Amino acid sequence: MRWSLLLIAVSLASCISFSRNEPLPEDRFGHRLEGTTDDGRTTIAINPPVADVEYRYFPASYESISVRPGPSRTAGDAAADAGVQVEILVKGAFPDACSELHDVSQQRSGRFLDITLQMRRPVGSVCAAVLRPYRFYLTLEGTYPPGAYTLTLNGRTTPFEIKEN
Repeated sequence: MRWSLLLIAVSLASCISFSRNEPLPEDRFGHRLEGTTDDGRTTIAINPPVADVEYRYFPASYESISVRPGPSRTAGDAAADAGVQVEILVKGAFPDACSELHDVSQQRSGRFLDITLQMRRPVGSVCAAVLRPYRFYLTLEGTYPPGAYTLTLNGRTTPFEIKEN
């Protein structure tokens, strides 16, 4: 009898915890992991290139992106009408020991965003062919009122939605 009550209590507790609509920490706006994380990815930033080094540039390879809308503002707040900030978390892997992120550019036309993320690699360098997993955080320019959007990163499209309060 005791075991069956314990089993029921555990089952109910797991149902309650899964019924919340709270996003995972990785999907929350502003959540940042620094250094190398449990998933083996290193959090990186874009650093300027070394002077007097010739580079080859190419689109950054990536595996996934997470679109992370900022917190909603309360109705009646003048800033609420302007929308919320949005950031993305890009997860990928560098193809070798020498490649690194070079630049990111953003263009927005209404509800369409086009983002280009570039890598660079020194010309003529001998690099170990080893995958180096990374994570890159990017805050999108501007604010986003409620509605459906289409984000294209290096030719791959990801739809997302900003919901009303």
